[in-house]
Amino acid sequence: MSDVQRTLVLVKPDGVARGHVGEVLRRIEAKGYTLVALELREADEALLAEHYAEHAGKPFVQPLIDFMRSGPVVAAVVEGQRVIEGFRSLAGTTDPTTAAPGTIRGDLARDWGRKVIENVVHGSDSPESAAREIALWFPAL
Repeated sequence: MSDVQRTLVLVKPDGVARGHVGEVLRRIEAKGYTLVALELREADEALLAEHYAEHAGKPFVQPLIDFMRSGPVVAAVVEGQRVIEGFRSLAGTTDPTTAAPGTIRGDLARDWGRKVIENVVHGSDSPESAAREIALWFPAL
């Protein structure tokens, strides 16, 4: 039985602005995952509202959308054995202060004391989220 999956990975505006796209992609490929789609783009309000729809109405959503619109993002579809769980392990915990050294967030993200945590990357958290997010960001796939 195969557990090959696809996940959406976003390098957020802070990761793009600080020049971490290559390092994030290097770590993904070093782990043995395959890039299926890759695009540098500006995310609009409608796409981000749909992306974060499960959190609609929560106080952090609009600041998060504003942050995600503050600069370009790199969107990628990544494929591999148990890639959803694997990428989330590579990324580290959401809070960059407690993310383990050796993880993307542990090594590259910083807590700037801002309202929104700028933690370099997003990765889908389940097969259902991955399918929904990939359809939003890469409708042709």
